[in-house]
Amino acid sequence: MSRISLVQKEQASPEVKELFQKIEDNGARVVNLYKVVSHSPHVVRNFIKLGNSLIGRTELSPKLRELTIMRIAKLCHSEYEWAQHTLVALEVGVSQEKLDKIDSWGESDSFTEAERAVLQYVDEVAKNVKVTDETFAALRQYLNERSIVELTLAIGWWGMLARLLVPLEVEIDEQSAGSAGDLIGRRSTSK
Repeated sequence: MSRISLVQKEQASPEVKELFQKIEDNGARVVNLYKVVSHSPHVVRNFIKLGNSLIGRTELSPKLRELTIMRIAKLCHSEYEWAQHTLVALEVGVSQEKLDKIDSWGESDSFTEAERAVLQYVDEVAKNVKVTDETFAALRQYLNERSIVELTLAIGWWGMLARLLVPLEVEIDEQSAGSAGDLIGRRSTSK
């Protein structure tokens, strides 16, 4: 059970009620994360906009984004993020084998060189904030500057979510997302 109550649409402030209705009208789900953040009604709208932008409006490949999210979920012990993104990761082409080995990706031959460069960067940013010149040079071989910025934003965003979800013990939704569309609605999730 969540340490913080989940704001229900019926009890929400008018602006949060309207936001929840827009989410539902767009074909997305009002997930428990949104219900917790809705305790801060002046933050929740922009909070959701930024998350949706990182899912549906970036050049970074969805596969690399989901590998990033899943690695962050493991590093931060965020069961909520893992549950919400497992099917999304599979949908965009992350194999079950890669999900199973993401804890020990450095010892696994299941990952491409590009994925290994991304995961090394994820680990260094998430654990140390600072990255080595070698790690950054390896990443530059596979990603352009826009994608590097978007990857870094994704690491920060999903790391921040873990730091909200884990200490507040936000309960996993009864039905996790089956696709990126479940999270952001009908809006295109292409690059």
